[in-house]
Amino acid sequence: MSAPGQSATHDREFVISRVISAPPEVVFEAFTEVRHLSRWWGPDGFTTTTRSFEFHVGGVWDFVMHGPDGTDYPEWITWTEIVPPERIALLHGEFRGDPRAFQSVWTFAPDGAATRVEMRSVFPTKELRDESVEKYRAIEGGQQTMSHLAAYVTEIAHQ
Repeated sequence: MSAPGQSATHDREFVISRVISAPPEVVFEAFTEVRHLSRWWGPDGFTTTTRSFEFHVGGVWDFVMHGPDGTDYPEWITWTEIVPPERIALLHGEFRGDPRAFQSVWTFAPDGAATRVEMRSVFPTKELRDESVEKYRAIEGGQQTMSHLAAYVTEIAHQ
C-alpha cells in the first residue's frame, strides 16, 4: 500500500526534471524531427543512429545508441500520446514487444519565459527499475540527456 501522497507506481518509477530557458513550443519541437533528436538525445559521450522515425501516435523511432566504449544499444520507441506542446508519452524498449519496455511521459509546462520539463519513467517491475538505475545509470543518463536538451533548445531558441 502506498503512503499518502505517493503514487501507486512510486517503487517502479523515477522522475527527472529541469527548467530550460526556452518556451514550451521550442522544447516540444526538439522531439518532432530526427534532425533535432540526433543533436541532443542520450547521455554524455553517446551518439544516435536512426533507422526509422515517425512522430505520431502509434509511430515508431527505431534507433541505435552508440556508447563511448563502442558498445551499440538497440532502442525502440513508440509514441503513445502526443499533445503539442504539453505532453509526450512513449513506450521505450530494445525492440517491438520487449517485455522489459518501460513507459515515459515527458511534460512541458510554462515557467515564466522558460519551460519546466519533467520525464517520468515507469517500469514493469521494481527490479527492472532498480536494474536500470544501478546497472545502466539511468538517472544520471537521464539528467545528462536533459542537459543536452537544454543546451540544444537554448541554442535554437536564441538563433
